[in-house]
Amino acid sequence: MRKASVGRRVFVICNYVFIAAITISCLVPILNVLALSFSDSQAIIENKVGLMPVDFTLKAYEFVMKSNEFWTSVWVTVKRVLIGVPVNLVLTVLAAYPLSKSEQQFKSRKFYVAYFLVVMVFSGGLIPTYYVVSRTGLMDSVWSLILPGAVPIFNVILVMNFFRNLPRELEESAMLDGAGQWKILLQIFLPLSKPSLATVTLFSLVNHWNSWFDGLIYSNFTSHYPLQSYLQTLIVSTNQALMEGDLSQIMNRMSVNDTNLKAAQIFISIIPLLLIYPFLQKYFTTGLVLGSVKG
Repeated sequence: MRKASVGRRVFVICNYVFIAAITISCLVPILNVLALSFSDSQAIIENKVGLMPVDFTLKAYEFVMKSNEFWTSVWVTVKRVLIGVPVNLVLTVLAAYPLSKSEQQFKSRKFYVAYFLVVMVFSGGLIPTYYVVSRTGLMDSVWSLILPGAVPIFNVILVMNFFRNLPRELEESAMLDGAGQWKILLQIFLPLSKPSLATVTLFSLVNHWNSWFDGLIYSNFTSHYPLQSYLQTLIVSTNQALMEGDLSQIMNRMSVNDTNLKAAQIFISIIPLLLIYPFLQKYFTTGLVLGSVKG
């Protein structure tokens, strides 16, 4: 076995050092936020918290999770993810498959590709979208959080390009055996597209889990807020309670300040993503790269 040259070894060492530096730069802020969430408010005020908690306490987490509104918002978000991700995935595949065909197979392909690209760049705007949602009776329902973004165009483009990278001979041989388009899609294209489908599934999951603005717009009651919308309004509502002189709220906030409360919110909201991402990560790079090389 030939020994690596000095230049090659230096290059590898520099790569490891560079990647380690990037990893540390990503981990340090996360560890700091985690330490803040478990630290006493007085230690935070005195700026004593670094990468380890000071005067360990769970007061911030208790304050966030003790209300019924918190668990209601979690359930709304879970419903949104369980319904929204499959809807996004099904519509993405149904749109991407015909667009992956050649001009001979689908003569209007260029028109629809151009249409999707224009829609991706230029939206109808906030007010028209709100008007459509309100006039169709979707307000205060989980569908108002799902249907306006039911077809993620970026995901359609990724899956379309992935389909276009699959060998045409597979489709031709299946058609010679009498297979129709539905059978080709379900039994040939989809099993071979796991990396791409896992990538767009992750994108959709993150989008639904992290979205907060649409919950504020399309929900008139806090009981219909998804988790991120509820957490976004938590600080505002508690500060308002303090301004109004609510004694019970003041007593609850004596050992909790905005900094460790926000840190606790961050970790509560990212825990599900941290648990799911490792299972999809192995498909992520392959699906993203192979879905972006063709137009």
